[in-house]
Order: sequence, then C-alpha cells, then structure tokens
Amino acid sequence: MADGSRHIDMIQIAPMPAPRSRLARLGDWLAAHHVGIRRMQWAVIVSYAFLVAVPAFLPPPADDTHLWNNLTRAAQFLFWGLWWPGVMVATVTLGRTWCGLFCPEGSLTEWASRHGRGGAIPRWMRWSGWPLVAFLGTTVYGQLVSVYEYPQAALLVLGGSTLAALAVGYFYGKGKRVWCRHLCPANGVFALLAKIAPMHYRVDMAAWDAAPRHTKAVDCAPLINIRQMQSASSCHSCGRCSGHRDAVRWSWRTPWAELLDPSVKASNVEVATLLFGVLGVATAAFQWSSSPWFVQAKLAIASWLLDRGHDGLLQNNAPWWLLTHVPAANDVFTWLDGGLIIAYLLGGGALIGVALALIVLAAHRLAGGRTRLGFNRLALTLVPLGAASIILGLSMLTIAQLKAEQVPLGWLAAPRIALFLAGAVFSLALAWRLLPPVTLARRIAASIVYAAAPTLIGAIWYLVFFVW
Repeated sequence: MADGSRHIDMIQIAPMPAPRSRLARLGDWLAAHHVGIRRMQWAVIVSYAFLVAVPAFLPPPADDTHLWNNLTRAAQFLFWGLWWPGVMVATVTLGRTWCGLFCPEGSLTEWASRHGRGGAIPRWMRWSGWPLVAFLGTTVYGQLVSVYEYPQAALLVLGGSTLAALAVGYFYGKGKRVWCRHLCPANGVFALLAKIAPMHYRVDMAAWDAAPRHTKAVDCAPLINIRQMQSASSCHSCGRCSGHRDAVRWSWRTPWAELLDPSVKASNVEVATLLFGVLGVATAAFQWSSSPWFVQAKLAIASWLLDRGHDGLLQNNAPWWLLTHVPAANDVFTWLDGGLIIAYLLGGGALIGVALALIVLAAHRLAGGRTRLGFNRLALTLVPLGAASIILGLSMLTIAQLKAEQVPLGWLAAPRIALFLAGAVFSLALAWRLLPPVTLARRIAASIVYAAAPTLIGAIWYLVFFVW
C-alpha cells in the first residue's frame, strides 16, 4: 500500500502540459481543415480572375458612372482600393497569412507543381536577389503602362505574373511553392513587413527533438526548415505545421521581438529591399505623377529637343503594352515620358536609398561602430517606417477613387499623420534599443542622426499630401 500511495502521489504532482492558447488552437484548426482551405483558395482564385480579367474586355467606363453601377470601377476599387492596401495591413498584423491562405498565385503555383514535372530547382533560380529585381521591374513597368488606372494594363502585369507562377510551378518543385520562395515580386516586401507582425509560428526546438523520430514530415509549401525557423519572414502562416511534434504553435509576440533578436540574421538583400525598394523606388512611384519636378524636367528636355530639331522622343507611337496609350482618355505617353519615368523611379529611388544608407551608417559610426547587432540590423529598424510608407502610398489609390465619388475626406490629414508618426516613432524606438550605451551623449547624438531617415521620408510625404 505504501508503494501504491507513493505512486499515486507522483502521478498527482506530475506537471501537466501547458494549455494551448486560443491562437494556438486556431492554428491547429487550420492544420486540420486543409481540404476546406483549398476549396476556399479556389474561390479566391475565381474572384481574382474575375476582378482582373473581365474589366479588360469591357468598354471604358463613362464619366457619369460610379462604383455601384459600373463593373470596371467597382473592380478597380475592390482590387486596388481595398484588396492590396488590406493585404499590406494584414501582413503587418497577422504575418504572411495572405500568402499561405489566400494568395491566388501561391495557390495556383502549388497546384501546378503538384501536377507538373517536378523538376529540381535550378541554381540560378535560388539567387536571393530575384524578389528585389522582380519588385523593381514590376513597379517600374506598372507605372509605364498605368497599371492602377487601366484594366488592360492590370491584366497584362498581373496576368503575366500569374502565368509565370503557373509555369514555374509546372516545371519545378514537387507540390511546393517555388515561385513564392524565389521569384515572387512581392516576396521581399512581405518578408519585411512580417518581421513586425505580433503573430508568428513559434518553434520549440527542445520539444521537436524530444518527439518520436518517425513523426510524419510537414508539407511545407514555401520550403522552410521548420525546426530551425526563427523568423516570420519566410513563413506563409498557412497553419500546416501547427502542433507538429507538439513543438510548433501559432503564438503572440511583441512586434519588436524579431528585429531585436540576435539569433535572427539580417541579410544584405533584406536591407537593399527595404532601403532601395520599399522606401526608395516604391516611394518615388507613388509620387512622380504629382511631382512638379517631373513636369519641369519634362518641359526643359522637350524644349531643348525641339530647339535642335530632335522630336523623335516626343512621339507618342509606342504600343499600349509598352507605354500608356489611351487616346480616348487623353492619356498618351511619349517616349520622353517613358524615359523620364524610368529615370525618376530608379534614379530617385537610388538617391533615397543611398541617403538612408548613409544616415544609418553615420549613426552606426557615431555610436562607435558597435551597434549591438551590426549595421544591417540597425538599417532594418526602418521596417516600421517602410510599412507605414507603403500603406500610405497604396491608400492614395483608395482616396483617389473615393474623391471621384465625392466622398468628403476633410478628416484625412489626421490619420495620415498618425500612421506615419506611428511608423517613425516605432523605428526610432528600435534604433534606440540597438544603439550601444557607450556614453549617453553619443547614444543621443547617434539617435539624432538616425532621426534624419524618418525625417527624409516624412518630408517627401509632406510634399505629396500638403504641398503638391
């Protein structure tokens, strides 16, 4: 009896497994309902195809039409006014849930990969810089053909990207999202924004190693080594690995946890994508059409060409798929327009990126060159600023469409300022945490220098919203 009592006591005091949070249970629910999720994904694909393809074959909307009585205007508002800004906000708050659960290109490339040739991923495709190159190319080309304004241009750009995703899925991978991992133009941007998402899939490596070795592997579509996953950047938050080996849980974290974690690598490509892509070229793309500098440069060059009898660049005979050519809307780009747009976006984006890099470098050096996690990590503290900037830019499309419907927007300045300040203050606070306390004076001086980065981006948005 004594031995039995001791045995009962041991059972009674044995530690109980920690209860799963609601978020963890939601992740487990996603893992258990993958069939239903795939059906939902096909519904998203159909909706995406309808919004992108159908308006391209309809006549241009008349001036007296509205969102509620014209399919083209409604589709533009739903896709560019709500869908894309919503995707960015969702990535900042939920991680890459859009990629894992809803993205039509991701779903299609995975489907094609399951039924394709299943070839090995070539070495050239594994280059980490392709998402940045694709993002820059798509951004510039989209501006040349006015992708936000005309359904035919949207079908060309987005449809072309979708066809490329299908082709990559057909030829490479075995049921995996090779396109998403290596070539998707939005991959680099989503990877950056997910770094500050307060929700992520946390991996307990000790629990993983303690689990039976015969446990079935996870079908991870974006090809992640889940056991060693420390960053939310590559994770598509699809939930397939939730509960795996009793070591993976969808969990809450502080939004600054990953950017301050010394175990998470900060790569050169991530820094380049942030400084030259998100804060550089994307910012220039959102504001070139309202910039008086662009108009002044165009007039000056056009006058110089006419004075010398060179009018070839002033011709507007480019095909619509190369440069915007919509005579019915009095919107026709000349070759000069195209060249200046490319120069403004790439040149302006490069100037912004270089300026930001020099500012961060100066702060880094002023702090003694010993920031706790290095120059790259200090540069990545600008991720919250980049998130605020790209959301502000995409929301301009929403605002333009609402203005066309005579929606009163006199209140708009306050939330715009609040959004920018939230991103700027967040970045400043992260930088302060990373700058080493060599001396208080040097830390303050380095922070003041660093503050020139959000000041520069803020000045650009001030010009766009309140001056131009």
